[in-house]
Amino acid sequence: MSRVVHFEVHADDPERAVKFYTQAFGWKLERYGPMEYWLADTGPKTEPGINGAIMRRTEKLATVNSISVTSIDEAMRAVKAAGGKVLTPKMPIPGVGWNAYCLDTEGNTFGLFQDDPSAK
Repeated sequence: MSRVVHFEVHADDPERAVKFYTQAFGWKLERYGPMEYWLADTGPKTEPGINGAIMRRTEKLATVNSISVTSIDEAMRAVKAAGGKVLTPKMPIPGVGWNAYCLDTEGNTFGLFQDDPSAK
């Protein structure tokens, strides 16, 4: 089975969104990398839940949950075979892994994530 491991909140004004989630929910947010991307620590690891990020809206995407997969290439093929669509090619997150965005049969966007520290 594959679990949801990450979410992304897309925002027209990421700094405003960072302020909102910090004030409203006490999330700890830290900018990551050269693009407008803030990692969100949403609570203690001892409690149920996942962490995610806030990023500048570049597409008409809503909040995106990413699903951990062992092979992003195989998962992309499985999405197509099940009637979904792959929206983006796989993209490296240098030193972290691989990411791609997909659409389910109901029009919902979700991400795929493959852990791979050698990704460039």
